[in-house]
Amino acid sequence: MLSRKIRFHESGQLLFNIDFFSIYVNINSQPSIFFLRKGVRGFIGLIRTFLAIELPDSILKRLKEVQQELKTCQADVRWVDPNSIHLTLKFLGNIEEKQIESIVKTVEKSVQRTPFFSLKVQGMGGFPDVRNPRVLWIGLEESGFLLSTLQNRLEKELEKIGFKPEDRPFHPHLTLGRVKSNRGKACLVEKLGKYKEEFFGEFEVEGVILFKSDLRPSGPIYTPLKEIRLRGSREKGSGV
Repeated sequence: MLSRKIRFHESGQLLFNIDFFSIYVNINSQPSIFFLRKGVRGFIGLIRTFLAIELPDSILKRLKEVQQELKTCQADVRWVDPNSIHLTLKFLGNIEEKQIESIVKTVEKSVQRTPFFSLKVQGMGGFPDVRNPRVLWIGLEESGFLLSTLQNRLEKELEKIGFKPEDRPFHPHLTLGRVKSNRGKACLVEKLGKYKEEFFGEFEVEGVILFKSDLRPSGPIYTPLKEIRLRGSREKGSGV
């Protein structure tokens, strides 16, 4: 059974002790959560991280406009900050800072044969079903298999350094929001039908970014730690 202790830290934070882990919750003007792991020489700070592809401002602006229209349904949805929308390739979870170097080297190895490639942002739908959506998403389409091959290579290489591969198939998408109840759902379903085949733009992928995620009550804050560039310009007839 897990042992739990709760007390105030001298810095004005709540400290939750759960066996080998401690969680600091900042209750000051900028609340946030920090994960610590108990090591031989004390607590070790953990960083919540993931690998993703950033979107250009032109695409983010278009998604923000669509999100604003969906909000007119006044549905019970927890919306993703449009400026933070990204394409997640791999969620790494809580890591120690010393792991960053090995992760970056592994990603560099994974992308070294991948040229720049384009992605189309097109279509809108819902998981698990468009008639009963729990997650509202925007679709992505690739020409060829550069994205799926890249993601698969990342999974395989990161597994070698201790990161468990995903047990679900990779379905590239951009999350707009998560539906919390049935309020306004009929309106949302109608809007999803309207944008089912909508083309939102196209952009070129030039790199993969390692992000840090700070969890806060107002929503997560994503900070880029390192960008790993792809090989470079396209080559006619090239593969990966």
